[in-house]
Amino acid sequence: MTVRINMWSSPRNLSTAMMYAWRQRADTTVVDEPLYAHYLRVTGREHPGRDEVLASQDQDGAAVVRDVILGPYPTPVVFLKQMAKHLVDIDRSFLPQCRNVLLTRDPHDMLTSFQVQVPDATLDDTGFPEMIEILDTLLDAGEEPVVVETRSLLADPPRVLAELCRRVGVPFDPAMLAWPAGPKPEDGVWAPYWYDAVHRSTGWAPYREKQADLLPGVVPAYEQSLPLYDRLLPYRIP
Repeated sequence: MTVRINMWSSPRNLSTAMMYAWRQRADTTVVDEPLYAHYLRVTGREHPGRDEVLASQDQDGAAVVRDVILGPYPTPVVFLKQMAKHLVDIDRSFLPQCRNVLLTRDPHDMLTSFQVQVPDATLDDTGFPEMIEILDTLLDAGEEPVVVETRSLLADPPRVLAELCRRVGVPFDPAMLAWPAGPKPEDGVWAPYWYDAVHRSTGWAPYREKQADLLPGVVPAYEQSLPLYDRLLPYRIP
């Protein structure tokens, strides 16, 4: 039986570092944002490298769910790095066939990073509404949601990653604590626009408070995101 782990995240949220941690496991295949092209096609959103992304992936979200998310893999574990907002116009009925984890970050930290590339960010860009939908779906099904909050993760990576592994039903592997610097074969074609910092990293760095200010046009997205972020926190791995 293949353990399929969807990690649903907001952008600029250590999700690539998490993918790099999981790719260090010998039992795991990692997949980088398989629904990105679908999302860009459906929303018409302008992102850096948009044309490259659209050309690099299947733009049919239903086909991606069938062939990629639920497709065959050579390893017993599959880790799918997912942006929650990419679920737009996607039938969610596949979710129970996967382990679904929510990766969240303080909206101020997330948006001050995201606005560098997307200065007109709105609530729809954050993925928080979709993360709450997933949370409610899990609760309605009687499941205990698994939420990873980045500040807690960076405070104690071995403990949080070990608990994450326990909750999704796989053994913890200490190899998840470090990775080689540089690009990885699994990186999407969008990596040159977004992954510069993580390509310089070799493991989990301590949390540092961000000093940047929100752009005035992004403040509404922050104000709308904050109560949704707060809804996730009671379920985070402490």
